[in-house]
Amino acid sequence: MVTSADLLAFLCGSAVGLVLALVGGGGSILATPALLYVVGIANPHVAIGTSALAVSVNAFANFINHMRRGNVRWRCALVFAAAGVIGATFGAAIGKQTNPDVLLPLFAVLMIVVGIAMLRPRPHDGDGDVALNAQNAPRLILYGLGAGALSGFFGIGGGFLIVPGLIGATGMTMLQAIGSSLFSVGAFGAATAASYAGDGLIDWRIALLFISGGVIGGAIGASLATHLSKQRGALQRIFAVVVFAVAGYILWRSLVRP
Repeated sequence: MVTSADLLAFLCGSAVGLVLALVGGGGSILATPALLYVVGIANPHVAIGTSALAVSVNAFANFINHMRRGNVRWRCALVFAAAGVIGATFGAAIGKQTNPDVLLPLFAVLMIVVGIAMLRPRPHDGDGDVALNAQNAPRLILYGLGAGALSGFFGIGGGFLIVPGLIGATGMTMLQAIGSSLFSVGAFGAATAASYAGDGLIDWRIALLFISGGVIGGAIGASLATHLSKQRGALQRIFAVVVFAVAGYILWRSLVRP
């Protein structure tokens, strides 16, 4: 029997999949609050584990959409992801031991910092011919470790960290960073989900429904991302607005609302 929670999980998954494909981030920063406040999962750690699994699968599906459009820099993505998985494993171990009342507000503050950073004007649109080399490889490893650790700690796919990380490490275009980031989002999420699954902190039924909706939303989002990339700064502004909106809601729920 289909329940209201099932329907809400599917619809929320569709919205998250669209945002994930559109801006390469926002998957888990939307998924975790949606599972907590819309679908109604009571345990924040279960919501985090479930969202990590759902966002991981949706990220890999959306990665294929961007790959077909030529928006992926494979070698850079692989180096960043490999370093990030190591960081995510350690981060998840610490995050599971952290009080949710502390975890969620810290999460929101981090989102605001990243959103502000993404709105800073850039001198150009990025290097469309970027490739892995001796100069950017160390930065990719360092940024990947950091983004992965934060991703695992907060139980998120980490796209809103990975996109600026890839741009900062290599100078690639925003659209390339979005496409390439989805591989890392999927890898980080899988590492985090595996850690939470080992402790029984995943709702598998809700995760499946969330993933199903996300595949549909992701196909739409990838098409929109290609279109919007032609407008200077449009993707960065959308990215920041999504991050600020969700951060504000989390802070309200965590610190203001009784």
